[in-house]
Amino acid sequence: MPETSRTDQPELFTWEFAADPYPAYAWLREHAPVHRTTLPSGVEAWLVTRYADARQALADSRLSKNPVHHSEQAHRSGRVGIPGERQADLMTHLLNIDPPDHTRLRRLVSKAFTPRRVAEFEPRVQQLTDRLIDSFAGRGTADLIHEFAFPLPIYAICDLLGVPPEDQDDFRDWAGMMIRHHGGQRGGVGRAVKRMRGYLAELIHRKRADPGDDLISGLIRASDHGEHLTENEAAAMAFILLFAGFETTVNLIGNGLYALLRNPGQRALLQESLARGESGLLETGIEELLRYDGPVELATWRFATRPLAIGGVEIPVGDPVLVVLAAADRDPARFADENTLDLARTDNPHLGFGHGIHYCIGAPLARLEGRAALATLLTRLPDLALAADPADLRWRGGLIMRGLRELPVAFTPKADVPPPPGRDDTA
Repeated sequence: MPETSRTDQPELFTWEFAADPYPAYAWLREHAPVHRTTLPSGVEAWLVTRYADARQALADSRLSKNPVHHSEQAHRSGRVGIPGERQADLMTHLLNIDPPDHTRLRRLVSKAFTPRRVAEFEPRVQQLTDRLIDSFAGRGTADLIHEFAFPLPIYAICDLLGVPPEDQDDFRDWAGMMIRHHGGQRGGVGRAVKRMRGYLAELIHRKRADPGDDLISGLIRASDHGEHLTENEAAAMAFILLFAGFETTVNLIGNGLYALLRNPGQRALLQESLARGESGLLETGIEELLRYDGPVELATWRFATRPLAIGGVEIPVGDPVLVVLAAADRDPARFADENTLDLARTDNPHLGFGHGIHYCIGAPLARLEGRAALATLLTRLPDLALAADPADLRWRGGLIMRGLRELPVAFTPKADVPPPPGRDDTA
C-alpha cells in the first residue's frame, strides 16, 4: 500500500485547499494514489487520484451507486448523498441506483438529450444568454457568477423540464439556497430540497392534466404507457436534473471564464478564432476547460459491494470510494503539460463528465450552454477583465462541485442595450 504518513502530506478540504487543490492532488497521485481519508462530514472514504485508476473505478460494476451498501445510519444523518433527499422521498434518481433500474430510467430521460433535441434547444439558450448580457452590458461591471453563470442554466433547465415562466424565479431561489449552503449548512440545502419536492409533486399533477412538449410531460407519458415510472421516480428525476445539472454548468461557465481571464494568450486566440467565424477552437476549448479546471471535483459516491483492488489497494466491502476527477484530469501519465491550458488540445479524453454507464446524461446541454456563454461574452464584451485580485476570490467549499462564489469583471459599457430587469436576484 502506498506510503501516506510523510510529514509533508497536504491538508485536504480546507478553505486554502478549495482555492487551489491541484498541488495537493499532485502529491496524492505520486505518494498515495488511492488514499483513505476522513471527510469533513466525518465519513471515511477512499480518494482515487490517478487517471487509469479513476477510469477503471468509474466503470467498475462492483462499485454501487446505491447508498444502501454503506452505513444506513450515515445516510439517514445526511452525511452521505444529497442533504434532504431521503426526507423528501427523492432517492430514486440516476445518482443513487444501479442496473436494471438505472438502465430503465436513463433510457426514458435520455430522450430529452439526443443531439436533435439539444440542437433544437440552441436558439433558446442563445436567447437566454443575450438577455442576461443585455441586463448588465450597459453598466461596465458585473458579477459573472450571480448575474450570468448562475441564472443561465437555471432558466434553461426549467424550460427543458416544463416549469412555467411564472414559477421559474422560485426555482432560482431554491437553487440559490442550494449553492449558498452547499458544503456548509446542510440544513439550508435540505429546506430547499423539501420545497422543490412539494412543487414538483404539484407540477406533475398539472402536467398529467395538461401535458406539453417537455421532459416532465414525457416522463408522465412514459409512465402512462407502461414504462413503470412512479410519481416519486418522476419527481426524483426532475430534481436530480436540476440539482446536478445547473451547478455543473454554473461552474463550467464560471471556472472557464476565470481560466481564460488568467490566460490572456489563450483567450486572445479564442477571440481571434471567433472573429473569423470559426468554431473549431471553441469546441476543443470547452473540452480543455472541462479538463483544466472542471466543474465537478469529485465524482459522486460509490460503495464497494464486494472486496476489490484499485491501484493495488484493497477496498473493503461497504467502503465509500470517491473518484477525484480534478486529480485524474491533471495526471501527467495521461496528459502532456498537464498544468497548462491549451485550448487546441485534441488528445483529451478527460473525465470531466465521468465515464461508463453513469456518464453525465446532460453533458450535451452543458456543452451547448458553455459554448454559447463563452462565445457570446467574448464577442460582445471583448475587453472583459478581472476586477479583483485572484487571491481575494472565494470558492464554494463543497465536496463534489468546485466553483467560484463570485467573478467580478469590468469592461467598456455597451450603449443601446435594454435596461436591466427590475428583479435583482442573486445566488
